Formats: sequence, structure tokens, C-alpha cells
Amino acid sequence: QVQLVESGGGLVQPGGSLRLSCAASGSMFRPYDMGWYRQVSGKQRELVALVSSSGTTTYSDSVKGRFTISRDNAKKTVYLQMTTLKPEDAAVYYCNLDLGTFPDGTRYVYWGKGTQVTVSS
Repeated sequence: QVQLVESGGGLVQPGGSLRLSCAASGSMFRPYDMGWYRQVSGKQRELVALVSSSGTTTYSDSVKGRFTISRDNAKKTVYLQMTTLKPEDAAVYYCNLDLGTFPDGTRYVYWGKGTQVTVSS
């Protein structure tokens, strides 16, 4: 029903910046939240930032003040502007779209395939 494609990952030096994009396609007939998660090999995937359908943003403590999440509803796209990148930010970043719970009680959550962010000097 929904497909997500991330872009914008790459190699940056510590202190540098990257802007990630995630474009959604398909039919979203309900309000939806979008977010970014990241995962290092061997570790659990963790929340980076969320933006709700109403525009409310949430950030993990580790990225507050450095990352900014935003969305363009017309383009069905979510962005993550990352600044002052640290080596510990290196990970595969995954886009997430949450349609919430449908009347039958089913929750629909979708994931992109991920984009690699490497922070190294």
C-alpha cells in the first residue's frame, strides 16, 4: 500500500551536515506520522525524530539541538536536517510512516530500506 524511499545519506566529516529525504508513495487515506530511526549493526533500531500529522516534533536526547525534522505534505516527504554530526551518529537511517490504527483494529506501519550515514575524518 505504501512505499518509502530514502535518499541523502553519505560520508561527512565530524561537525558536518547532511539532509536526508524520504518520499512516500501509495494511498494514505488517513493522517499519518513520519519519523526517522537509525540502526548500527548488532544494535537495536532507535528513534531519532518524529513529526506527527499535526506537526508536533519529537527528538531523541542525543540529537536535540542538532537535528531538525520537517515534512512537506504536498510531496508526502519527510526530511531530516542533520548538523554538527558526530561519529556516534553514523548508522543506517530508516524512514518510518505510521498510519495509526484502522477501524478493524489493525495498525499499519511502513519502513524504507535505509540510507547509510558515515561520519569520519
